[in-house]
Amino acid sequence: MTTTLNSFETAGAANIEEAIIEAIAEARTTCELDGSNSAGCAVAWDIVEELQAEKADQQQAKQKKTSLENYCDRHPASVECLIYDV
Repeated sequence: MTTTLNSFETAGAANIEEAIIEAIAEARTTCELDGSNSAGCAVAWDIVEELQAEKADQQQAKQKKTSLENYCDRHPASVECLIYDV
């Protein structure tokens, strides 16, 4: 009973937490059935680790906007927000 990472890759950002929970449950089940030293157990926990790393990467990618960026979103035509091609 092993899981592939591909089944969780399509989960999307909104469902990554759910995918992590499912992967943890499956990893625990796999380790109970196959033994904690089995290759299947190691692979299952590697999947959990990859999902957690992806979640961390997604959170880091969500940069907070600066106050100027927020202002320009509200007032794109203001002088401060104009961008010129030279």
